[in-house]
Amino acid sequence: MSVLIKNGRIITAVDDYYADVYIEGEKIALIGRDLKVGADTVIDATDRLVIPGGIDPHTHLDMPFGGTVSADDFESGTRAAAFGGTTTIIDFAIQTKGRSTIEGLDAWHAKAEGKATIDYAFHMIITDMPDERLPEMNKLADEGITSYKLFMAYPGVLYADDATLYRTFRRAGDNGTRICMHAENGIVIDEIIKEAIRDGKVSPRWHAHTRPTRMEAEGVHRAISIAEVAGVPLYIVHLSCADALEQVKLGRMRGIDVQAETCPQYLFLDIDHYDAPGFEGAKYVMTPPLREKWNQGVLWSGLKFGHLSAVATDHCPFCMKDQKELGRHDFTKIPNGAPGVENRMSLIYHGGVVEGRFSLNRFVELTSTAAAKTFGLFPKKGTIAVGSDADIVVFDPNRKETISVNNEFTHHMKVDFSTYEGIEIQGWSETVLSRGRVVVDKGRMPKTGGGQFIRRARVGEPLR
Repeated sequence: MSVLIKNGRIITAVDDYYADVYIEGEKIALIGRDLKVGADTVIDATDRLVIPGGIDPHTHLDMPFGGTVSADDFESGTRAAAFGGTTTIIDFAIQTKGRSTIEGLDAWHAKAEGKATIDYAFHMIITDMPDERLPEMNKLADEGITSYKLFMAYPGVLYADDATLYRTFRRAGDNGTRICMHAENGIVIDEIIKEAIRDGKVSPRWHAHTRPTRMEAEGVHRAISIAEVAGVPLYIVHLSCADALEQVKLGRMRGIDVQAETCPQYLFLDIDHYDAPGFEGAKYVMTPPLREKWNQGVLWSGLKFGHLSAVATDHCPFCMKDQKELGRHDFTKIPNGAPGVENRMSLIYHGGVVEGRFSLNRFVELTSTAAAKTFGLFPKKGTIAVGSDADIVVFDPNRKETISVNNEFTHHMKVDFSTYEGIEIQGWSETVLSRGRVVVDKGRMPKTGGGQFIRRARVGEPLR
């Protein structure tokens, strides 16, 4: 099959020009003005932006947590992502403590195979890594799993001690892969939580008030220090506050290879949401929690000036009914996470470009290209260039929508609320192509499925 996208304004992380794009099969074959070629499908992109498909490097589909499982699986989650203009996700396979990471990878392959509408890759969550199992990390890298995530939070579940951190950091540095870090001082946070529970402070608002920003900043500082000694590139996930960002800036000023992502929830929402009437604050129980509103301006500046390199979602949805309800009388039992994979592109376009914080090129970099380069997907993904995968979004820069669980154009996630309920956005993914297949056509999905697992390259290597 062939597709011709005509009359669009092509935006990449570095380019801005008008041209046609001709696609043969899964790849971009030609780019030029007024292309005279026949095609099976012609898409008129007049008055539209033509941008690389979004890459969300942080999702949790079909993930067990807190006695339940995240509401979106690889069928519903990737479908929702496609509606929002995202054409590749990197999800997290999880190693069961004491078991092989290869078993964990196999389990996540089984969850995803045959279900996804867009392409997907995996990070590996490592919960323990004794010396005798370190060779597994080399095998994972050979399988295209070229980043590993570790946790300083959730003692007794996902927490890894500093010895495990150093051991895995060293091996990752040696085999050309990257460490992703959930950076919070979980040991101290658990003590703060015990004090709150003892004092009867059990409502959702105490999820935020027991996880201070300084404990996130301490975790970021410690992760950077260990990475510096171990000689490994580091990526801080879901950075939420100015205190933590300051540690990233200091590390980068010392020449440390550290990057960080933030998420739309930390740019658009704040700690006051936990004071919603009744149990409504449970919708916003995520880790790290929402912060005081003034942090938002600092994070937006971090995106503008490059101190933050990407915007991910940490999409980990749990329905209010039957899932969040598990913690109605104890905030520690509320499953941590919120939906957002469908709304990321429009939110960041609106908050970044429409509101004048950064350029179209930076918008593309933050939502696609940077993640592709950081995680071994570039130039196969993350750009519009001859030979790259035809992952393309025809984006309407003027269309306005109000995000709502009841809006058929903004909510296809399998969860009974929207994190961003009532927020009006300008900018909408009108037509979405995944490897040359039209997966979304003006808000409708002609056909689901067809997504493929992508083996990622090692750090600094191109993916072809």
